[in-house]
Amino acid sequence: MFDNFSSKITTIFDKISGKKFISEDDLNLTMREIRIALLEADVSLPVAKDFIEKIKAEALGQQVVKSVSAGQMIIKILHDELVKLLGGEKSEINFNARPPIVILMVGLQASGKTTTSGKLALRLKNKNHKKVLLASLDTYRPAAQKQLEILAQRIFSDSLEIIPEENPLEITKRALQKSIDGGYEILILDTAGRTAINEEMMQELCSIKSIANPTEILLVVDAMIGQDAINVAKNFNEKLALTGIILTRLDGDSRGGAALTMKAATNCPIKFIGVGEKLEELEEFNPDRIASRIVGMGDVVSLVEKAQEIFDISEMEKSAKKMQKGQFDLNDLLSQIRNMKKMGGISNILSLLPGAGKIKDHLGKIGGFEKEIKLQEALILSMTEKEKNNPDILNSSRKHRIAKGAGSTIQEVNRLLKKYKQMQKMMKKFGKIDPKKMQEMMG
Repeated sequence: MFDNFSSKITTIFDKISGKKFISEDDLNLTMREIRIALLEADVSLPVAKDFIEKIKAEALGQQVVKSVSAGQMIIKILHDELVKLLGGEKSEINFNARPPIVILMVGLQASGKTTTSGKLALRLKNKNHKKVLLASLDTYRPAAQKQLEILAQRIFSDSLEIIPEENPLEITKRALQKSIDGGYEILILDTAGRTAINEEMMQELCSIKSIANPTEILLVVDAMIGQDAINVAKNFNEKLALTGIILTRLDGDSRGGAALTMKAATNCPIKFIGVGEKLEELEEFNPDRIASRIVGMGDVVSLVEKAQEIFDISEMEKSAKKMQKGQFDLNDLLSQIRNMKKMGGISNILSLLPGAGKIKDHLGKIGGFEKEIKLQEALILSMTEKEKNNPDILNSSRKHRIAKGAGSTIQEVNRLLKKYKQMQKMMKKFGKIDPKKMQEMMG
């Protein structure tokens, strides 16, 4: 996400970050390079020019603080202007309405609307603790309704029963009635799309809107289509008065032009972004955090929030107590591996840290390390519970069985055990440290 744009911005700032004074010629050259970076990121020329003019005006009129270099001041100005360009403050789902709150999902075919409906339902259920009902109004695409039903089952949520030959307006009325009778707080209506915008689709959506009276009308649009995403958003916004946009496949769009210019072009906020294929991979769109990532300041807050969602506090306390006693077995190692995978792997964790742009070229090499982590998980899963708790009992025949079960070799089993013993040794050293001294060190 924004990889190309972010790496170019980082390169530009490396040239000026240490300078105490920046001449007007330096500033003009920097602004020219930023404008080129914006255009290469698929940002439209008028938006790029306006953006550069704002930065330049702000930089020329800004008094440099004594403790801050001129280069750092320009980085700060660019960050602040990026936040404004991306929408200013984050826009959340409006829960300030009488339940059931209706969320109408609209968009073109193949934009990921049905999957995103499932992702949103999971997020609202887990994070906001809402009772959600999913209903598919797509009677045109084969098995579209069945697809949503299967997604609902996977996230342990409810979906509207499928009645053949029913039209979208009838389904809408039935979904509304069921959500009222069943005491649902949220009703998500997944509408039908087309390969292109046409009058028939818009008329149907307007009719559904008048029946459902939705609190939120969210456009799901594929970020990979670039500036066409802006045109799609404009057309839908004119007809339906959108309340928000969800950009999908942003994990595959290294340029990010659609995200950068969506708010400026449509005056409609981006509420969520799809950052992967898994149902958990839907993130809130936070302009301040995204801008920080782009300028190389990282996004530690998102990293901490993700960790809080994933890590079990009681399990962490148990692990801490075991470490204090110098105890560490292969079940603990397996738990660490799984938590890291839930966080998106090492490359994802590093990408959220400050200065990630500078180590971008090295992140590709981490792929080999992540493969090794997966192999270690497979090897541990091939062991019995007794072997996990007491790896010292692993003799040659046991190692052969474990290697065969994981589709690996005995050498890999020995490598895993060597690493485990190194970690165990380290944990024993931690266990010998006085807790009061540890607290002082942390302070």
